[in-house]
Amino acid sequence: MIEIGIPFSDPVADGHTIQRSNQIALKNGMTLKLLFEQLKTLREQVTIPVILMGYINSILQYGMTEFCEKCVEVGVDGVIFPDLPIDVYQREYQSLFEKHNLHNTFLITPQTSDERILKIDQLTTGFIYMVSSASVTGTKVSVSADQEAYFDRIKQMKLQNPRLIGFGISNHSTFEKACMNANGAIVGSAFIKMLSETNNLESDIKNFIQALIT
Repeated sequence: MIEIGIPFSDPVADGHTIQRSNQIALKNGMTLKLLFEQLKTLREQVTIPVILMGYINSILQYGMTEFCEKCVEVGVDGVIFPDLPIDVYQREYQSLFEKHNLHNTFLITPQTSDERILKIDQLTTGFIYMVSSASVTGTKVSVSADQEAYFDRIKQMKLQNPRLIGFGISNHSTFEKACMNANGAIVGSAFIKMLSETNNLESDIKNFIQALIT
């Protein structure tokens, strides 16, 4: 699937690389309205699932109902809002998301209690985002013993939804380790870093993905 970030001035869950990309995008005039304009022809070429990742304040400024309607219009399948509390989602937005067939993705961390994880599993209709460690994105280059213990703990819970591991997945080694312990991996900062350095998007994107998986 493809995750598209919604630029925000204070992306608290993200490290330097994605923070900088947010700043550049905002400086260049990027807005949520413009993003939806750019995605109007998305489904003419893209057939795999597409999700939007952002922070709830910018969505509320745009209007949650309008946001959901635009997602349906352009063909977005789901969202990730790291700072949207579960109880607020249930009370105010769950029925709206279900009406528009949008999958809301919750995050769990090594510090998340079993009780909360089970509740997230019940509310999930897409996948669960496993944050690999208590850190921001883009700060890890290997998998520690503590992380492996966390991965095993979640695996033993036998959750009903697929799990994807993100934060620190930057090379073949970390990608492989994530896929051994979950249903897949999420790669963000390493990909954006490559984009900032490339002189040939088409070939470098292919080479980047190939290096991850082989």
